Amino acid sequence: MFPDFRLRATFDKAADIYQDARPDYPDELYSDLLAITKVTPSQHLLEVGCGPGKATPPLARMGFPITAIELGPALAAEARHRLAGFPGVSVITSSFEDWEPTAGARFDLVYAATAWKWVDPKIKYAKAATLLAQNGHVAVWNADHAFPADFDPFFTEIQKVYEEIGEGDGGPWPPPLPEDTPDPVAAEIDASGHFTVVETRRYVWGSRYTADEYIALLNTFSGHIAMEPAKNEFLYREIRRLLATRPDARLTRHWSVVLTVGRRL
Repeated sequence: MFPDFRLRATFDKAADIYQDARPDYPDELYSDLLAITKVTPSQHLLEVGCGPGKATPPLARMGFPITAIELGPALAAEARHRLAGFPGVSVITSSFEDWEPTAGARFDLVYAATAWKWVDPKIKYAKAATLLAQNGHVAVWNADHAFPADFDPFFTEIQKVYEEIGEGDGGPWPPPLPEDTPDPVAAEIDASGHFTVVETRRYVWGSRYTADEYIALLNTFSGHIAMEPAKNEFLYREIRRLLATRPDARLTRHWSVVLTVGRRL
């Protein structure tokens, strides 16, 4: 189901903290992306939903010309500031659905990092296909919370707080292991009629957070941005309380990123 447009717009409120709070994507992902798609720095890339430029610099540093589309005006402004040192990168403030490219514009890769699910599925694949050169690719990856077998027990404790304030997701606990979690993007790409999946890769790692760092991270998530202030305040007090009992006052959050690459039919 396509997410709520109201939540799609919330990320712009986190423009000033998003870049530092969110994790960088693994270097291996970019190496795999180039190996799978075989794009070279002479080819033009289109990034959908660039945010403040989280996924843009690794490719810009390689010399790729990139047109980056960002819905949020504050996020787009942040991206322009952070990417000012790359003359080949342009940031356009627009939704992907409403953006009108210049006549005859063609790209060799359309990619989206933790943004593709916020684009209307009735439009995104058809539009991407029209913008791609023959044998061009679409690449999608998302940074999601992962729960390996040894995940931090903090999350079992804090899950009770989410349920207490009526913000549980209703899913099973603990969630499935990363390797047992299906890739919904692959099925969506294959069903689009415009692309066929050529490769998927998964990357899992853990990051350490203090209470302040973790709360800053949560403040970049749409559900927390839109949450009632009283609920957020209670939740954040509980996070601080739980971490204060630990010797190093830190938690480990695991991340899972699945890179899915489709080739234009």
